Amino acid sequence: MKCPYTGATNAGPIVIDPMVRDLDGETERLVAAGPVVPIDLLGVPAWSVTRHAVARDLLLDPRLVKDLNEWRLWQEGVVTREWPLITMIDAGRSMFTVDGPDHRRLRAKTAQALTPRRIEAIRDDIVAFTDKLLDAVEEAGRDGSAVDLKAVFAQPLPMQVVCLLLDVPAESQPWLADGYKRFFSMLTPHEERLEILDTFDRWYLELIRERKANPGDDLLSALIHSEEGGEPLAEDEVLGNLKALVAAGHETTIDLITSATRALLNHPDQLALVLAGKVSWEAVIEETLRWDPANSHLLMRFPTEDLTIGDTVVPKGDGVVMSYRAINRDQEQHGADADSFDVTRETPIRHMAFGHGPHICPGAALSRLEAAIALPALFERFPRMRTAVPDEEIRNLPVMTQNDLVAFPVFLA
Repeated sequence: MKCPYTGATNAGPIVIDPMVRDLDGETERLVAAGPVVPIDLLGVPAWSVTRHAVARDLLLDPRLVKDLNEWRLWQEGVVTREWPLITMIDAGRSMFTVDGPDHRRLRAKTAQALTPRRIEAIRDDIVAFTDKLLDAVEEAGRDGSAVDLKAVFAQPLPMQVVCLLLDVPAESQPWLADGYKRFFSMLTPHEERLEILDTFDRWYLELIRERKANPGDDLLSALIHSEEGGEPLAEDEVLGNLKALVAAGHETTIDLITSATRALLNHPDQLALVLAGKVSWEAVIEETLRWDPANSHLLMRFPTEDLTIGDTVVPKGDGVVMSYRAINRDQEQHGADADSFDVTRETPIRHMAFGHGPHICPGAALSRLEAAIALPALFERFPRMRTAVPDEEIRNLPVMTQNDLVAFPVFLA
């Protein structure tokens, strides 16, 4: 698909690497290019927002919407369902894809279902899941060999938690995890990605209809039967919210656990402060969310009129991407050492790892709770843990939107 960019600078748009081979370098280039810069997403032009203050204002601006039909390239047929990233944007009707009153109604339903009480009620379950998975980590490394901490611990934990909330059978968890991994990967052929999405839709619809007929004390039943804000959600709205909640609900926490562990192992002086109780695990979590957030680029919003941002005009109908990794490295917001991991940074750390404004992530509290349980338990069990390969050999999965590792091998002692 050839789609020339007509508004690029002389240097041309920054190409976002689908293989994610140099995320740090890409972040540095985006930050250096300015607050709002032209980018290339697999041949499709868009704008990347790289500054905290600009992102904060735009995420509160009602002229910047999620409605795909406002995208000029979609209207003109330049971008079609054949574009590999379209499923990140055209994901069905949910609180993540609509604005205004519709968004408020759909989000109210989710807020009624995903209450602080419901999250707190599963704390003991998260502790039990964590302990059992740490037993598996210990067994895997018993002979002194390296353990893939992502595969054995960080990945199954949040999937177990989200499936507990939804009352999904344990046997479905590996299938779901594998499906999402293949769905997000840029190595997956596009037709296969669309087939995965269709399979998910059929499976989720069957689950929704079963739970509608036989409701229980679970998140999905609460979402279906919520009375907040008037009429219950339509079936397609439940489906859209459910898909997004499962995807975001486990991927974000996987990345948070691996990123925090990796950062601490690479900064032993800071790890020592944490283990001595001189720095809180909350500070570790918030600094990790700032410095190495799960979402590197969040697709996509569209201005309903021309937007003037400093010296840049973003035309009506162009695509706008929030590049959260760049935003969270903004020196104007976080100081001259914004590129450094520092758990002693002054708090509160006002990052945007979970977004801002009406569309802020509804699962942020759950992700923080899981990390607050998993990380201290991990380091208490394995205080001499160390990385098994040089840090530069650790690779990201080819996922353009997320900061997700292929594997995270460690030695337990």
